Amino acid sequence: MLRLRDRSTAEDLVQETFLAALKARGSFSGNSSESTWLVGILKHKIADHFRRQAREAPLEDNDLRDQPDSSPFDGSGGWVSGPTDWGGNPADLYREKKFLDQLTKCLSGLSPNHANAFTLREIEGADTGEICKVLNVTETNLWVILHRARMLLRRCLEANWFGRSAKKGS
Repeated sequence: MLRLRDRSTAEDLVQETFLAALKARGSFSGNSSESTWLVGILKHKIADHFRRQAREAPLEDNDLRDQPDSSPFDGSGGWVSGPTDWGGNPADLYREKKFLDQLTKCLSGLSPNHANAFTLREIEGADTGEICKVLNVTETNLWVILHRARMLLRRCLEANWFGRSAKKGS
């Protein structure tokens, strides 16, 4: 669900995975468990979904609404302000359902290309070449997309999660 940010799409892809598995059941060699085979098929279905979204998404360069602030750096190239204190271990935070819900909401607010690039890189652990192929972008463009996605997510989480957490603590 976190990867796709849409319950309906997630359900559709799971259904497509089971249908593909049924059609290809004769090709299952048994060298791995059925669940490993199904997860592999699902990963391909998700990548296909991201490819379709990338082809159908409008060009983002003209959309300035979701451009991060141009002023996170000072005149010497340093950060104007550092990231907000996470208030604990980020790995523990990642296991909290409420945090994951907020992260999903923040990812949903990004353009499909930003969200898909971030998801493939940071959640799926895909390498640069694979992501470029899925999203049909150059490596340079991918780094720009990832930078913007991280900046937008940082801003969203600081406003909607860390700010709220700080208020709870005070």
